[in-house]
Amino acid sequence: MSSFNDTFLKAARGEAVSHTPVWYMRQAGRSQPEYRAIKEKYSLFEITHQPELCAYVTRLPVENYGVDAAVLYKDIMTPLPAIGVDVEIKSGIGPVIHNPIKSVQDIEKLGMIEPEEDVPYVLDTIKLLTTEQLNVPLIGFGGAPFTLASYMIEGGPSRNYHKTKAFMYQETNAWHALMDKLAEMTIRYTTAQVKAGAGTIQMFDSWVGTLNVQDYRTYIKPHMEKIFAALKELNIPLIMHGVGAAHLAKDWNDLPLDVVGLDWRLSIEEAREKGVTKTVQGNLDPSLLLCDWDIIEKHVKPILDAGMKHPGHIFNLGHGVFPEVQPDTLKKLTAFVQEYTAR
Repeated sequence: MSSFNDTFLKAARGEAVSHTPVWYMRQAGRSQPEYRAIKEKYSLFEITHQPELCAYVTRLPVENYGVDAAVLYKDIMTPLPAIGVDVEIKSGIGPVIHNPIKSVQDIEKLGMIEPEEDVPYVLDTIKLLTTEQLNVPLIGFGGAPFTLASYMIEGGPSRNYHKTKAFMYQETNAWHALMDKLAEMTIRYTTAQVKAGAGTIQMFDSWVGTLNVQDYRTYIKPHMEKIFAALKELNIPLIMHGVGAAHLAKDWNDLPLDVVGLDWRLSIEEAREKGVTKTVQGNLDPSLLLCDWDIIEKHVKPILDAGMKHPGHIFNLGHGVFPEVQPDTLKKLTAFVQEYTAR
């Protein structure tokens, strides 16, 4: 194994770096031909349950693109079956929950995860990657309570989260009980990932941008504080990410975490003006990856220039890589970011 590249970890902590590190959400899978060949034989469930195969999918973008970090290939739903959620990943739809939450009784029925017993395959994958296969940090992750609850209450993906928000407003005590249970599950699950070798944890609160700032502070923030405070003791960088959540960036900056993820709706300069002082991650609009290279470069340079003005920038997309993106585009973009920001 070549020498360990810790540029990503240094940037996450706001330390001086030799170049702006780069990785992409959903870099593992989706747009890679090798991954598509695997998917013809195995489902997501089957891949994640086979450590050798899952490790291969996870490390592939590091080998193909030269990115500065790997992100564990799995789904935010992975820990839910362990607590009693009947979830099925349906192709073309996403997670479908067959026993949605409708009452406080449904919440009381939920159990608690024991990661070593319930998801040993996740931990075995991490150990394989971090002890034998990677020369870059491995990013572990979890789904944040609001986003997980939205699936559990809606019964699947939603565009408007009406049921979730109505439950939150009307059944406030039950809501906090659910958040509490999901926060505890997330702490246990992500702590186990770190103990297995993950070098950082990213919390995906993909859909929390649907809430306004006041509701976020009332119904969500205390539970996020609890999660990050617990993970802080593990002494690894912690990242927060959501989509359409620009109005929450300052509140994220207040949490005991290290990196504030930005999507393309909030520029790095605007985030700094709003009082975001921590390392920022982002934030190219992934749609640009379908454009000609000169267009991509024109949009990437201002992001990198803004990122280099302060210590602490990790280059990423504002959302995940989608299947139509050409692997060569990501390879070229990675090299460009690393060369343009070399210092």
